[in-house]
Amino acid sequence: MAYGLLYDYLMGQCINAYEYFGAHFVTKTIKRKKVNGVMFRLYAPMAEDVSVIGEWNGWDVRVNKMDKVDPCGVFETFIPDLREYQSYKYHFKNAKGVYVDKADPFAFYSEFRPQTCSRLYGIEGFPWDDNEYISKRNRNFDEAMSIYEIHLGSWKGKIDGRYPSYEEVADYLIPYLQENGYTHVEIMPITQYPFDGSWGYQATGFYSVDSRYGNPKQLMSFVNRLHKAGFGVILDFAPVHFATDSYALREFDGTCLYEYSDPNHTISPWGSAQFDLGKDPVRSFLMSAMNYFLEYFHFDGLRIDAVSNIVYWDGDKSKGENTGATEFIRRLNGKLHYAHPSIMTIAEDSTDFTKVTHPIEYGGLGFDYKWDLGWMNDTLKYYGLDPIYKKYHHNDLNFSMAYFFSENFLLPLSHDEVVHGKGTIINKMWGDYETKFALLRNLYAYQFAHPGKKLNFMGNELASFDEWNENKSLPWNLLSFPKHDSIKRLCRDLNLIYKYHIAMHKEEYNPAHFRWTMVDNSSQSVYAFERDFGDEVMLFVFNMTPNYYDSYDVGTYQEGEFEEIFNSDKDVYGGYNNYNGDKKHTYPGGPEDRPYHINIKLASFGACFFLLSKKDNSPIINELKVAKKAKSTPKKTKTVKKTKKTSTKRSK
Repeated sequence: MAYGLLYDYLMGQCINAYEYFGAHFVTKTIKRKKVNGVMFRLYAPMAEDVSVIGEWNGWDVRVNKMDKVDPCGVFETFIPDLREYQSYKYHFKNAKGVYVDKADPFAFYSEFRPQTCSRLYGIEGFPWDDNEYISKRNRNFDEAMSIYEIHLGSWKGKIDGRYPSYEEVADYLIPYLQENGYTHVEIMPITQYPFDGSWGYQATGFYSVDSRYGNPKQLMSFVNRLHKAGFGVILDFAPVHFATDSYALREFDGTCLYEYSDPNHTISPWGSAQFDLGKDPVRSFLMSAMNYFLEYFHFDGLRIDAVSNIVYWDGDKSKGENTGATEFIRRLNGKLHYAHPSIMTIAEDSTDFTKVTHPIEYGGLGFDYKWDLGWMNDTLKYYGLDPIYKKYHHNDLNFSMAYFFSENFLLPLSHDEVVHGKGTIINKMWGDYETKFALLRNLYAYQFAHPGKKLNFMGNELASFDEWNENKSLPWNLLSFPKHDSIKRLCRDLNLIYKYHIAMHKEEYNPAHFRWTMVDNSSQSVYAFERDFGDEVMLFVFNMTPNYYDSYDVGTYQEGEFEEIFNSDKDVYGGYNNYNGDKKHTYPGGPEDRPYHINIKLASFGACFFLLSKKDNSPIINELKVAKKAKSTPKKTKTVKKTKKTSTKRSK
C-alpha cells in the first residue's frame, strides 16, 4: 500500500500523502516485542546523509540516521519512546554539498514563532460528534450563504498579551454568529506562517496548524462546536506561493524541489516563492494538504487564494495561460469533490478567465463559486462618486448583471478592501458623516438584494473608520454609539431577510428569476429589479442620490399588492423614517414600459425591499375586472343557451 501511495504521489495523483510522509506515532514489533515510537519519512531526492535531530537526542546528527528506502529519494527511520510536542528537524547534506537543517514539510504541528522547529503530534482520535451537520451538508447552491470572514487573532484581540486559542474564539464567535444571522464563517489561513503581517498567506508549514492559537485538536474542537451550532466553516488556503525562510521549503534539498526552477517565475509578485504547479509531486503535496484539512478537521469548504496567479503566468494575462497550473486546479477540484461530494471550493479570482465554475467534464476548472471582484470594484467605485456624476457612470452599477449568469458568483466585501491605505468600507462612501452612513446602509442592502452568495469581513458591520490591523482587536467600543450599532442591526436584519425569503437565494443562478424593472434611469440614478421563486416575488428599489421623493413610480411586471419588508431609512438603522407603512397597490403602465407600477415614498439614498403579498388585488384592477365581467355576462348566457339547445338536439 505504501508503495502504491508513493507512486501516486510521484505521479501527481495523491490526495492522502500525509498518511505516509511526516512523523507518525506507530507501534512496531521488534524482536517479538511491541514498541511504541515515531516513524519519520522524508521526501528529498537530492539529499544525502540524512538524520533526525531533536530534543530527545540532544540535536546530535549522529544518533538517528535515516535510511534511503526508495531510489526516488524517500528516507525513513523509526525512533522508539518519543512523546508529543517534542521538537525536531531533518539534518542532511543538500545538492550543493551544504549541510542544512529543515523543518518537516509534512509536520502536523510546529513551534510558535520565532522558533522554527517541527513538533511531534498525534493527529488521530478526536471525538467528533458533528454527524448530524455533516449528513445534511451540501454546496448551498439553493441555500442562503452569508459568510463572515474572520482573522482569528484580531477579532477579539489578544488575551493578557497572548493570542486566544481556537476554543476561546469559538466561545465568543458562536453566539455572535447566532445573534447576527450568518450561515458560515471563513477563517483566514491557519497553516503555520512566520510573519504576522502576511496574515497566513505566506506559509512555511502546509500541514501544520497555526500554533498561535493552539494545537490541531483545539482546531478540531473549534470546527466541531461550530457544526453543532449549525454553522459551516470555510478555510482560506494559499496554494500559489510560500515563505522564503531558509528552514522551510525554499530550495529544500538544494534544488527547486517545490518552486519553479526558471528564475523568471521563481519569485512571486509578493516576494514569496511560487509553487511549480506543473510538477507532479508538488501537485500531490498541495492536494494532500487541502484534503488533510477536509478529512481530519471537517472543514466544509476551501477558499483558494490568488487563482489569477494560477491560471496566468505570474497573474499576468499577457503572459498566457499556465496550462500546468490549470491542470492542477482541475485535478484538485475533481479529486476533492469525488472524495467529499458535499464540500465547496471557492475561487478568489480577479481575471476574466472563462468557465471557472463550470464542470471539469465541460472544460471548466470545477470550482463551485467564484468571487465577483468585478462587482466589488465597480460597486465601491460607484458608491464613492459625487451623486452629480453618477449619471455618467450609471452602467457601472448594473454591468454586473450583464455577466452574472456566466459563473456561480459570490459577492465579497473582504479583508483586502479595508487595508493598505484603501480605507474601510464606510470611508469609501461619498459625502459627509451622515451621508456616508446612509450610503453604507444602501450598499449593504444592495449586496444582499443582488443575486449571489454573500461575504463580509469582520468589522464591516461596525462601520469603523479605522482600517483593520492584524495586531489590534476590532473596535467593539463603537457599538456604544447609536450610528454604529444601527449598522450592525441592519446587517443582522439583512441576513435574516436573506435566509427567510426563498426568492433571494433559490435558483439565483438561473436568469429566469431576475428582471430589471428600472435600469435606464441615469438622470435620477434610481435602480429597481424583481426576483422571484415559486409564488414569492420581491421588488428591490435603490435611490443613489440625496434627492427625496414623496411620490415615486416604480415599474413592476406583477399586478397586485406589495408590502414593504425592509427600508434602510428606518430609524432603527440610523435613518429618518421615510418608509412605506401601507401596502402598495399596482396600477396599469409603468416607467420604462413595464406593464404595472406602484407609487412609493423613496428616501434620500434609500433602499427598500417589497414583497408581493397579494396578487390581483389593486383597486383599479378590480374595477377593470368587474367591468369586464359585466360586459361578458350576456354573451355567457347566450352561449349557455346555445349549448343546451345543441345538447338537446343531439340527444334526440
